[in-house]
Amino acid sequence: MEALKQGADTLFILLGAVMVLAMHAGFAFLELGTVRRKNQVNALVKILVDFSVSTVVYFVVGYAVAYGTSFFVGAEQLAARNGYELVKFFFLLTFAAAIPAIISGGIAERAKFWPQLIATAVIVGFIYPFFEGIAWNQHFGIQAWIKALTGAEFHDFAGSVVVHALGGWIALPAVILLGARSNRYRKDGAISAHPPSSIPFLALGAWVLTVGWFGFNVMSAQTLDKISGLVAVNSLLAMVGGTLVALLAGRNDPGFVHNGPLAGLVAVCAGSDLMHPLGALVVGGIAGGIFVIMFTLTQNRWKIDDVLGVWPLHGLCGTWGGLAAGLFGSKALGGLGGVSFGAQLIGTSIGVAWALIGGGLVYGILKASTGLRLSQEEEYDGADLSIHKITATPEREVNW
Repeated sequence: MEALKQGADTLFILLGAVMVLAMHAGFAFLELGTVRRKNQVNALVKILVDFSVSTVVYFVVGYAVAYGTSFFVGAEQLAARNGYELVKFFFLLTFAAAIPAIISGGIAERAKFWPQLIATAVIVGFIYPFFEGIAWNQHFGIQAWIKALTGAEFHDFAGSVVVHALGGWIALPAVILLGARSNRYRKDGAISAHPPSSIPFLALGAWVLTVGWFGFNVMSAQTLDKISGLVAVNSLLAMVGGTLVALLAGRNDPGFVHNGPLAGLVAVCAGSDLMHPLGALVVGGIAGGIFVIMFTLTQNRWKIDDVLGVWPLHGLCGTWGGLAAGLFGSKALGGLGGVSFGAQLIGTSIGVAWALIGGGLVYGILKASTGLRLSQEEEYDGADLSIHKITATPEREVNW
């Protein structure tokens, strides 16, 4: 029976890893559809190469930083318990690799290729796993300190703060240091619209992310005996809440409509194992509103050119999700209890502060040393031609 359980757990978490791996295709197509046509190839290449760099760095360094487990042992030891520890690494890697995929959307269309890969290595190798170890592996006694102070540990079941808020808040200094795309904001105060290149691809990316998210949330149980239908239905209702509010607040705009479910899912990750489904609907709905309002403010009033709106979507909705777990996870609002709003506030604040410091340092040093931005001519030609020497769709056939 024990061997059967080990095999079932390994298969369970492997399926989760594959579903979250598929989400990276969603990140790629969401970015491809949102950027202008001359940057589509770059969006696809960045996500795949970022994932590959993340895999190597997280295997060699990052996983050890977070969990103290090294893979530099014999294959016989690695294969113990049906290789469960290896597959657990695969699952958690897909979370870690989401950080550069999130950042990619914010810095799209004008960022250099190789400096971003260096940033990916540092973020996935140290910045992300450092906080991951605090939240999910009791590092430095911070969880014990929070529990002594508030009566409960900081709770983040599937990464509203650990993954999404961290990614969004790391992206914010990167976007600010890069500056807006050329001709986006004119000296006379006018704003040049840079419309999405493909709403169908944007929608495809959103759908792939949405489907994969059920692996992201449900499989965060990590063993089959802890699987919860509550997590699945809470994810579903948060997704729907985010969609409907984004539809209304965004006045039928398809970009807002397809980011709405993602906002709801970002927010529900932390407390999806605790909330009542109606609470999850409200949490997702509020997240959909946060995204529409804050994306509009950052782009139009504050003139922060965050192309995919990753700071509002992941940074702010993830922050809201961390706090919402303390509210809607409580028994007073229909949840299972065992959480404290104070603990959520402290844990979320630590995550946001660490992300801002880490993102500011990494991108600040890269800007000063290698530079972050394509030249004006390269940006005008587009990242596809400038970096990859090919466009997504050739303008003409070859003539001899």
